[in-house]
Amino acid sequence: MMRNRFDAQLSKLNDMLIEMGAQIETAIAMAVRALEERDSKLAQQAIAFDDEIDQQEKDIEALCLKLLLQQQPVARDLRLISSALKMITDMERIGDQAADIAAIAIKLSGTHGTNAHIPKMAVATAKMVTDSIDAFVKKDLDLAEAVIRGDEKVNALFRAVQQDLIVCLREDREDSEQALNLLMVAKYFERIGDHAKNIAEWVVFSITGEHVSASTLDED
Repeated sequence: MMRNRFDAQLSKLNDMLIEMGAQIETAIAMAVRALEERDSKLAQQAIAFDDEIDQQEKDIEALCLKLLLQQQPVARDLRLISSALKMITDMERIGDQAADIAAIAIKLSGTHGTNAHIPKMAVATAKMVTDSIDAFVKKDLDLAEAVIRGDEKVNALFRAVQQDLIVCLREDREDSEQALNLLMVAKYFERIGDHAKNIAEWVVFSITGEHVSASTLDED
């Protein structure tokens, strides 16, 4: 009977993580659209999501602590709950970075142009976030490991943006301030990729009990 109640609460934990992930995905998508369309109103809406994401982190943390204190979980459950606690920290930071991108979109309203690699970074990082949370809910080790490997694609795109925009900054053109803002956007996407990778590493730990890194996977 107690185990059934515990399993029901674990299922609730999964649902809450899925909901938090969906909010993050929406915030990222809105921030990207605001950036592309230079829409400050949409950017403000994306920033407003950050408060909801912060609250979801607190609610999930409270449930995890309740499970730890009341249910005396076995080792496998303990790994799963402790991983969820670590994951929500990264998820909350992803929400912060989506808000940071939206704030830059407001600064850029009234301007034109972007860097061709930034939309690719947006797509790649959003997929990493979605897949990392799906991997936790589905206990999918292969998907988690694919997310970890995918971080290098995001890093490569960041380096490409960096090279493009450094040229613009060196030339001291009129749009150099815009280039600097776009470089910050790319940096925020790179950080989102890092946090999604962290989530995936905690998924691997929740399943196997071992910490993993991209370099370890490359050796396999």
